[in-house]
Amino acid sequence: MDNAAKPNDSSPPLVRGILLDIALNAIIPLLLYRLSKHYISPSELTALSISAVFPLLKSLFDLLRKRELDPISVIVLLGIVASGVALLFGGSPKILLVRESLFTGVFGLACFVWLLLPRPMMFYFGRHFVAGSDPQRRARFEAGWALPHVRFANRLITMVWGAVYVTELVVRVILIYSISTQMVLVISPILIGGSTILTLIWTFRYARRVRAQAIELLEKQHAVQP
Repeated sequence: MDNAAKPNDSSPPLVRGILLDIALNAIIPLLLYRLSKHYISPSELTALSISAVFPLLKSLFDLLRKRELDPISVIVLLGIVASGVALLFGGSPKILLVRESLFTGVFGLACFVWLLLPRPMMFYFGRHFVAGSDPQRRARFEAGWALPHVRFANRLITMVWGAVYVTELVVRVILIYSISTQMVLVISPILIGGSTILTLIWTFRYARRVRAQAIELLEKQHAVQP
């Protein structure tokens, strides 16, 4: 969070982009699944493998387009690695269904591990989205780390994202072993996307409050300086 900068005006486009991703990842894999079952093979494993083509190619395209390792690219890489790990476990239909949440679960666990480091993971995400590559905004963002309530806020946000994604993985595994494959394909993008959007909304609102408090505190500090 950039506590000395103006609020991030890119939040609405970011949320719209996530909503578009939810729609694409809900409709296209389900369509590919049904077309595969009808025209290619009745095999569940074949249908699930084909339904995974679109999200995999989309992730690769986004990664190549960015041409750098930013936080979003890291998430994409986790997804690709998780898909590979799932195949190593035999590629059963249920394992393939877990794959999309496997990377979010790994990301959630990484959030908790990052809490043991000097700066939590969401500090770097916040710096990327708020400051980008602008040297002045990055300097202001870094300066905010000196404020105790900013450090607390970054750690709290990291903890919340970790809890949301680990919980999402657990819920998805329960669904996979409780309901049909088609229902899992419909519900899973809503589950992942819905939890992500709700957490994003909370993060933006909470970060805005913390930013306002930090600006007020910094103004008071400047006022008392000789």
